[in-house]
Amino acid sequence: MILYPAIDLKDGQCVRLVRGEMDRATVFSDSPAAQARAFQDAGCEWIHLVDLNGAFAGEPVNAGAVMSILDAITVPAQLGGGIRDMATIERWIGKGLSRVILGTVAVENPSLVREAAAAFPGKVAVGIDARDGKVATKGWAEETDVMVTDLARSFEDAGVAAIIYTDINRDGAMQGPNVEATASLANAVSIPVIASGGVSSLGDLRALKDCGAPLNGAISGRALYDGAIDLASALAALRV
Repeated sequence: MILYPAIDLKDGQCVRLVRGEMDRATVFSDSPAAQARAFQDAGCEWIHLVDLNGAFAGEPVNAGAVMSILDAITVPAQLGGGIRDMATIERWIGKGLSRVILGTVAVENPSLVREAAAAFPGKVAVGIDARDGKVATKGWAEETDVMVTDLARSFEDAGVAAIIYTDINRDGAMQGPNVEATASLANAVSIPVIASGGVSSLGDLRALKDCGAPLNGAISGRALYDGAIDLASALAALRV
């Protein structure tokens, strides 16, 4: 199982939010590129990036910070936030991004997901963010009546590389991931699932690894910055 260290970008800085609330941001680094390089040097195989401003604006906002990260690392990176048209997808992949994450458009324009997945095999993931089993969009600001599993299953034949499932109520709260819901989703679809939200200890990572579902990986942010998870220990545990 892959550990995806998270770099959330707000106003060019590396931050973490609590339950997606923009006014509850903690700045962890003024140099996202240096942070990404540190994760790579520690042995991380992927970097998970989120353009928080972009998620609300509906278009990339932290492009400069993302480019500085891509210039600083050689491991693959995936990016979500504000990617809502084919031109933006093409631009990011052309600049060296290994995977784009489509969230809001997966609900509002699913045909774009299919078009992008066909055009860029292996480079398009769907981000499904949910509260109480229902999908939220536009930087988690708007809730829908769409159920997580229904949305995931609708892309079974689309060729998407992964589904990144975030339990919003757990994100940044250091209360542990929703293991049961994540496992249920992973067992319901053939698309690889990456867990996100609430991973706050080595025990959480082990619980996800042993959840009875074939998870591709887990995303962790605040716990790595706070030191609640020792990165070397986490990487070692997930390799076993």
